[in-house]
Amino acid sequence: MKRRGLSRATSAWVKAFNRNLRAATRAAAKRPRPPRPVRPRTTASASPARTGDWIPGLAMGPHGARRFRLYRPTGLQAGETVPLLVMLHGCNQDAAAFAASTRMNALARRERFMVLYPEQDRLANAQRCWNWYETRNGRALGEVALILAAIDQVCLLYPVDRTRIALAGLSAGAGMAALLATRHPDRFQAVVMHSGVGPGMAASTATALAAMRGRRPPQPREPQAEPEPWPPLLVIQGGTDLVVSPRNGAAVAQMWAEHVGATTTAPRAVQRGQRHPMTVTDARRKGRTVVTLVEVPQLGHAWSGGAASQAYSDPKGPDASRMAWAFVLRQFRQRPTQEQAQG
Repeated sequence: MKRRGLSRATSAWVKAFNRNLRAATRAAAKRPRPPRPVRPRTTASASPARTGDWIPGLAMGPHGARRFRLYRPTGLQAGETVPLLVMLHGCNQDAAAFAASTRMNALARRERFMVLYPEQDRLANAQRCWNWYETRNGRALGEVALILAAIDQVCLLYPVDRTRIALAGLSAGAGMAALLATRHPDRFQAVVMHSGVGPGMAASTATALAAMRGRRPPQPREPQAEPEPWPPLLVIQGGTDLVVSPRNGAAVAQMWAEHVGATTTAPRAVQRGQRHPMTVTDARRKGRTVVTLVEVPQLGHAWSGGAASQAYSDPKGPDASRMAWAFVLRQFRQRPTQEQAQG
């Protein structure tokens, strides 16, 4: 009887989650109808690499296996090491769709860094969502281990500077990025959360939907002599998001700032060209910006500034890919490179 009740609750959650996803897609399309979204094929001949290598891979461990794709720009010199940005897609996406939506590979080609796209398996989640909320039963931490295995494999096989690795994610991918960054803060120099829920806001399927609606559970305060430092955080959140409540953006930024002991500065209004305006709020510690919150009132559940032909993508928003890389690059510049560290 108990199992039947849990099954019904899970089914109801999945139905509600899918309704929210469909509503978000409609909200993101409040503009002249774009071409029908096209999911890029993941074959080598139709890859989103354009100029560069679009390399398939498989990470394995005690918790199973996950496929991934690595974008490697051309023209790397012998002995050169470059940064790695780990991109975690949202629900109903895969590596190719996320790369096409964010156009991060084009930026990586110009700025000379690699991009790793781990992929969620449909057997692990029917909507390809990362199970960021399943911390109580251990599933989320199993996926964390598989993503770390993919990172380790790429670092072993390709010229990655291990001192310059950062995370970015959308929606469920943002929740997983936050979980990775807080569980393994020594591995990452920055994290970018776009339209996601912060760590500790949910611990099971039953609590995930409430968290996405902005219901923040009470956070237990455990005595710590010196809190473990978390990497600097950039949060991007849309004000008309129907899947992840806009309250989540401010909540995770506040939580992060409190944890690292940062002081929030006055918000400032920013608009670039004809793109949606945004409000930017920083939190600083010892003269360094360690948390930045970007709120875009006219943005729904979509990658801000993304490709018009893709789902979960709003070309009218400020360019999230450029903002993410600019934020990450500032953190890299404050740390020694791998060559300097080995010095």
